[in-house]
Amino acid sequence: MALPIEDQGRLPIEELGRLISRKREGRGIRAAALEANVSPATLSRVENGNVPDLATFAKICRWLEIDPAQFLGVETSTAQEERPAVVHFRKKKTVSTDTATSLGALILAAQDALHAHLKTLQQQ
Repeated sequence: MALPIEDQGRLPIEELGRLISRKREGRGIRAAALEANVSPATLSRVENGNVPDLATFAKICRWLEIDPAQFLGVETSTAQEERPAVVHFRKKKTVSTDTATSLGALILAAQDALHAHLKTLQQQ
């Protein structure tokens, strides 16, 4: 589901709740939450406008089939580029694979945003 990016370069986080409602299409919150791999209470809170944590945000974006960058205001490249930075995490029992993956994606998105900002500054 491709969504247009608003003039400011990102979607408001409130749109996430509307997208959840639209995707549920009258199905129960439990069935939708099971598909999204989050708890029903969490999906309900996000649908009602609460901001999710990073791991939940990533899961919901995957379920909605949308690019998280549309909410974060980060430009995405259509070409697969080699990343100069690599994200490493120490293995801890308290960090799930999904959380580590989401954190890594956030760090790389921040790096991309920084590079884009620096490029804009250099062009001025």
